[in-house]
Amino acid sequence: MTTHAILPSRNEDYGFFQTLTNCPQRERRSAEVWTLASTLIATAIGADSEDEMIGIRDFLDSRMGRHFADDVVGNMTGCNIDSEAAIRSAICRWQGWRISRSTAREEGIPAGLPYLTGWVQHFAVTAAMEDAD
Repeated sequence: MTTHAILPSRNEDYGFFQTLTNCPQRERRSAEVWTLASTLIATAIGADSEDEMIGIRDFLDSRMGRHFADDVVGNMTGCNIDSEAAIRSAICRWQGWRISRSTAREEGIPAGLPYLTGWVQHFAVTAAMEDAD
């Protein structure tokens, strides 16, 4: 797997970044948690391209990234664990879920993909299509 640069948030007022910024249990600066989450997600989904790193950034900046962050914060507060363990737990949970047929119909993500992988790929494809226009 080729290592690609972690892309900074383009939406610090929403999504994952803002949700973690507002979490009093985080033991790291928001930018460090962002980098950690991006790195762990890249490893979990086997990201090996710049497009996938863009997908990770756009996923974390989105409404879905905010939901992912809610899961991370829930792990930190409810389980009294640090941000790395909380992110790993959320990744495991999201990778255990599968894209449903209704989500496949609505969003164009292939049914049956691991949920996190599917959403990151969705955002990677969306960004690539926007760049092509």
